[in-house]
Amino acid sequence: MKPKLQVLEQEIATDNKNGIEYINITDIARFKNTDRTGVIIGNWMRNRNTIEFLGIWEQLNNPDFKVIEFDDFKKEAGLNSFTLTPKQWIEQTGAIGIISKAGRYGGTYAQKDIAFEFASWISVEFKLYLIKEFQRLKEQEYQQLGWDIRRNLARVNYLIHTDAIKENLIPDSLTPQQISFVYSSEADLLNVALFGATAKQWRDDNSELRGNMRDHANVHQLVCLANLEAMNAHFIEQGMSQSERLVKLNELAIRQMRILVRQQMPASLSRDE
Repeated sequence: MKPKLQVLEQEIATDNKNGIEYINITDIARFKNTDRTGVIIGNWMRNRNTIEFLGIWEQLNNPDFKVIEFDDFKKEAGLNSFTLTPKQWIEQTGAIGIISKAGRYGGTYAQKDIAFEFASWISVEFKLYLIKEFQRLKEQEYQQLGWDIRRNLARVNYLIHTDAIKENLIPDSLTPQQISFVYSSEADLLNVALFGATAKQWRDDNSELRGNMRDHANVHQLVCLANLEAMNAHFIEQGMSQSERLVKLNELAIRQMRILVRQQMPASLSRDE
């Protein structure tokens, strides 16, 4: 289910289709009158300025837009006898800036710029709050995207790390239980280097928490952990002992965490450090 916007206590649905971001203008119309959303949208669409705006948007973004049919609508727009519904506009011009959806989460959706134009017609105040809330949603999505990238990076580095362990530390004669012990031992090497405790020590000290220490790590620690996994794989391939690797990884963790934390600090605090 797509995220919703909260604007002046009004819930606004969103959608994304073929790379185009849409906002539910039926929900926007409810801000003006809950029971007459279709009439409100219809009155907006019969306006000449609206028709021209929709037509220009389609010509800029839709190569299949039917310009001749659009011209016919533009000639009639503004006349007392002229009426136009979203469905008629879509079917007769091949428009993509407005879509109609049926069902529980249905209604008339408009591309975000068109939705902002409709919101301005409803209420300038509502439009400004809508734009602000939409920007907040985009920032949240970008942050989530960054988190996903970091999580995928950690997963890739984890595979590199386990492959290095398998190739260099596990003889063919070991049992599955022994192999598991080697993997957990190397995982704890990273835990001690970064968190200062093994997985068991952390669980004993935090028995009230669910999950493991990595589940409760912050973004900086996860980024650092991904780097440590890659470096440990490199150290293993060089034939370094576990005790040597622990010292180097701990030094690396301290240095990287200082850099990551400093980057997030305000400039004045960073200079005073």
